[in-house]
Amino acid sequence: MIPFCDPMDPTPRAPGFTAPVGAVDCHAHVFGPASRYPYQASRTYTPPDASLEQYRHLHRTLGIERGVLVQPSVYGLDNSATRDAVRALRDEGHDYRGIAVVDSEVTDAELDALAADGFRGVRLNLLFKGGIAWPDVAALAERLADRNWHLQFLVDVSAFEDLEARVRRLPVPVVVDHMGHMACDKGIDQPGFQALCRLMARGDAWVKLSGAYRITGQRQTPYEDVVPFARRLIEANPEQCVWGSDWPHPHVPVPMPNDGPLLDALADWAPEPELRNRILVDNPDRLYFRD
Repeated sequence: MIPFCDPMDPTPRAPGFTAPVGAVDCHAHVFGPASRYPYQASRTYTPPDASLEQYRHLHRTLGIERGVLVQPSVYGLDNSATRDAVRALRDEGHDYRGIAVVDSEVTDAELDALAADGFRGVRLNLLFKGGIAWPDVAALAERLADRNWHLQFLVDVSAFEDLEARVRRLPVPVVVDHMGHMACDKGIDQPGFQALCRLMARGDAWVKLSGAYRITGQRQTPYEDVVPFARRLIEANPEQCVWGSDWPHPHVPVPMPNDGPLLDALADWAPEPELRNRILVDNPDRLYFRD
């Protein structure tokens, strides 16, 4: 049986701080309607609809002005739902970008068309069904480098002892989802997490400060056990950190959180406004919006 996901909280609360002008949510998804955008048969979960209008409402409430929509695993290689959403936002005059899922057989024409629509990278999913596999990476990396794109990894860094060596061989920037997706109970000294910090320190990897509920051992916000991990990543290289809501929080292992407290967590991880503004504005500018 493919599990159904809980829906997002439809009434996000405003955060306790004012987001800076130009703030970016670097990780979110849209889903459905399934009648128009069917899910692939081989998938890890089935999400409820999460519409573009609900996404707009989220950003208005949080004070977010720009965003990056990421192709979720349930759509496999069919980027239609994500692509149509990014197109709609950009047609309205908003500054949004997309991250696609493709395989090594994708044509140059298709990559160029995605680029024209605002896509700036390819997601490599090593956790859930529906993502591309590692052997596709080598074939894609050179082509992505020619377009100034990056690779985004959904990976548990504690499960890939050679991730550091692999990443350093790639000719494109690498972005790691959800703080490395490693359970907090493994500890901050876990070798894979330390390897991620080294990659960041050298400027070889970026990290999304997102998905705290995916690594916590706690049931409710503010997920205090995540704090030392987030702060260690920021300490490793504050220039290589961005923030993402991970809305609408698909396939989460804890009770559905509200989005206001999730953004408030960033104020705990990065208390200084200047640092927080760098994570919310300056860093994503360099990663997604400088063509």
